[in-house]
Amino acid sequence: WEPARLRQLAETMKLYRGVTKDDVRENYRYFLEAVIPACEEADVRLACHPDDPAWDIFELPRVAHCFEDYKKITEMVDSPYNGITLCTGSLGCDPNNDVPAMIRYFVARDKVPFAHVRNVKFLGEKKFVESGHLSAEGSLDMYEIMKAFHDNHFTGYLRPDHGRTIWGETCRPGYGLYDRALGLTYLEGIWESLEKANRA
Repeated sequence: WEPARLRQLAETMKLYRGVTKDDVRENYRYFLEAVIPACEEADVRLACHPDDPAWDIFELPRVAHCFEDYKKITEMVDSPYNGITLCTGSLGCDPNNDVPAMIRYFVARDKVPFAHVRNVKFLGEKKFVESGHLSAEGSLDMYEIMKAFHDNHFTGYLRPDHGRTIWGETCRPGYGLYDRALGLTYLEGIWESLEKANRA
């Protein structure tokens, strides 16, 4: 669905020949050191989205798909304006990632201004599908995920992420509005229950 980008894929791949993960990290550090002062002045928080899926593909160096990667990124420039987008689907598609633990660590350090919350279903080694948001429909425990945000006093922006195409909707693949609306309602219900249980 992006034919213009696909036509440029071969040329783009050539640009990465010989580039290592360390090269990418150093380039990102250079970028952060250049832009973070302006972000601080303008009060704009950066939020690095994780690699999706959470592993290397096409032999490209990828540096944002696990706890260790994100810890390096957030420590490159010590500023509250150097943050991450904690996407539960992108990180959660690798069963080695403990998503609630990642949420607790980075939210407690005020490094998550933005969160994408969705579920995925594991189908085997490096195989998954994007499922409905309900815990029962995927492999992630959405209650524990929302509890990790809640218990660590998350105050950033949070949205349901990626929706299936359901009920005859015509839409861009992965961005069904109906399914995202269902996801939002479900996540808000979990949040309300956590709020009320916390008052008891």
